[in-house]
Formats: sequence, structure tokens, C-alpha cells
Amino acid sequence: MNLWTIQNEIDFFRKSLDGFSSKEDIFYKLDSKYYAYIPKGMNAKGATLQSRNSLIGRFTEKWAKDLFEPIAKKAGLFALNGVVCDSLGLSNKSRADLAFCTTNELTQKAENIKLLFEIKMSIVSNYEYVSKEEIKYIGDYKSHHGKPSLLRSDSMLKAIGKSINIRVSGSEGIKIPIIILGNSPITENYTHKADVLKNSGIIQGFWSINPKPTESDFIKKTDKLGFQTISDYSSLTRLTNELLDLKLNFFSSMISKPELGKFIRIANQEKSDEEKAEKFLKLLRDK
Repeated sequence: MNLWTIQNEIDFFRKSLDGFSSKEDIFYKLDSKYYAYIPKGMNAKGATLQSRNSLIGRFTEKWAKDLFEPIAKKAGLFALNGVVCDSLGLSNKSRADLAFCTTNELTQKAENIKLLFEIKMSIVSNYEYVSKEEIKYIGDYKSHHGKPSLLRSDSMLKAIGKSINIRVSGSEGIKIPIIILGNSPITENYTHKADVLKNSGIIQGFWSINPKPTESDFIKKTDKLGFQTISDYSSLTRLTNELLDLKLNFFSSMISKPELGKFIRIANQEKSDEEKAEKFLKLLRDK
């Protein structure tokens, strides 16, 4: 299995053109030429292109499902797009992009969901449309005016907001690992935030599955691995299996030191470390 490459982006354009999309739906027209993004040095003239968003969203969600399906299957799970779980805040209007579940159903109970992916992938590099048979690569993400994937602040914020909503939705929401999956680096502004979000347990990381988005320098990982670029499929398999093997619990609270000390003292009366942890988390939830 291969991770994201330039060829996947060319495949997207060709499949879209084979469907019901015209070149005007998925390319910007500038000076009688068609581009995936406005090249730097050219005037965009107020051009916007919204019609591609839903197309690339469906394409990348299906692509990610195919990528992760062998990993899920080996773990005895199903990789599913568009999962609904009302108790986790995953409604028909805000479905899970990709989930590992114990049953092959789109409507799930929270306890059957073992891993969630919020997918924020898009076209990263720039291309020129010559013909359906010739879609020419003309530069990486640094060569155009677009901000693809995890380089977009609004994409990051939407993904973080959805993750928080899952975390605060109920008792099962505290146990499910959440990964935000992209195919670009992040900006310098988000390096610290990504580590804080991972360390706080809101998410378990931002992953880019595009090992080589540019020939020049880019942020490959953050200090505490809140963001990391996955280099190959074996690394992706290992990291995913590690998440499935962990028994995670999210907890967050603002309480006084005396009350916190009381909870620690009560929890410490339990016999095993696991029982102590369960008691402490219950005291926090019931506060």
C-alpha cells in the first residue's frame, strides 16, 4: 500500500473528469489556461472555486478507507466512512469521516467504535490541465496561492472543534482515540498547539500521510509528536495498532487543590493501579 503521492492527485482529476465534472468545476481558468491553484505571480482576479471541495472530500475519504482497511481487518474491525453515533455527537450532518468499528454498520453504538479519523485532505500541489490524458504537475504547495489540507486554519479549527464535541459528549467519548488525518504539513503557528492538544488528550495527533509534499524544507514533526509526517505504510500500521492497543481515558477538569487532593486520597484506597484510575476518573465525572 502506498501513501499519498502526486499520482493520487492526478487520479482525482481524471476520475472527476470521467464523471460529471467539467474542467471548469475543478480547475481555475486564467489566461486561457486551467490550473489546480492560482500560481504565485499571477493575479487571481477574485476567482474562487468551491465546486471541487465536496468532490475531493468524497475522494479522499474513500481513499483513506481503502488505505486503512487492511489494518482494521487484521485487528478484527471494519473501516467505515460516514458513521453516525448520536451519543458522540456524530449526527447525519456531522458524520465520522472514517471509523474503526466492531460491526459493519453506519449507525453505531459508541462502545463499538474503537478509533476515529477526521479527514482534512485536499489537492496539495499545483497542476495544469492540458487534456484529460495530460494533467501536468507544475509545482508543490509553495508554488501557488492555495492553502491545502492542514495548512488551512479553518480546517484545523473545524477538526479540533469536532474532536472536542466528541470528547465532552459522554462517558464513551473519553475512550476513543481521535486522529486528524491530512496530506500536508502544518504551519509554524500550529506546532505548539498540536502538541498541547495531544498532551491534553483531546486528540491523539495530527498525521500527514504525504511523505514528500515538497523537495524543500517543511515541518515533518513537532517536538512532542502532536503532528507527524508518516513516512511509509509500515509506520502507519504500527502507529495505528498502538492506538488500538492502548486503553485511553480523556479527563479534564478545573477544581480546587483541596478537592483534587480529596479525590486522590479516596482513589488511593482502591487495590490496583487500574482500580485507582477508574475511581479517580469517576470522581471527576461525578463532580
